[in-house]
Amino acid sequence: MDRHTPQQRHKNMAAVRSKNTKPEILVRKFLWSRGFRYRLNNPRLPGHPDIVLRKYRTCVFINGCFWHGHDGCKYSQLPKTNTEFWQKKIEKNKERDKEEQVKLAKMGWHCITVWECELKADKREKTLESLAFTLNHIFLQDHTVTYRKIEEEGNLEMAAEPTNESH
Repeated sequence: MDRHTPQQRHKNMAAVRSKNTKPEILVRKFLWSRGFRYRLNNPRLPGHPDIVLRKYRTCVFINGCFWHGHDGCKYSQLPKTNTEFWQKKIEKNKERDKEEQVKLAKMGWHCITVWECELKADKREKTLESLAFTLNHIFLQDHTVTYRKIEEEGNLEMAAEPTNESH
């Protein structure tokens, strides 16, 4: 049984935002303070990622555990009323999320999902530091230089070139 009246529940659900949520703002402030520069909600990319870091070819999705069906998370439990509706809705959201990330990957983008529960006070620092580490790892991986030996009349020289032509 729902603790709220239908009017209260409607008001609560209507107040849920899709942009500028508290978890998004936490991640954005952290990234900015660490020198990462980004764009928000790029409409040209599938799924309209919450944060787009072009330099890193990375999209960050900051997902609410309930709305995106975070498996095994206590914050993703279905309501006791209208359960079938919510189950279908959340399954559709999960399927759409997967499809959008597959499209982005085919376009050469990396995707990172940060869950709302990972930004709770007890896990926040570890999550954000891990995000920064992952972004730096992606950058280094995508911008690795390969060296090849060039022999010219007994002289040995080195030539460097990027491994990924798209950058």
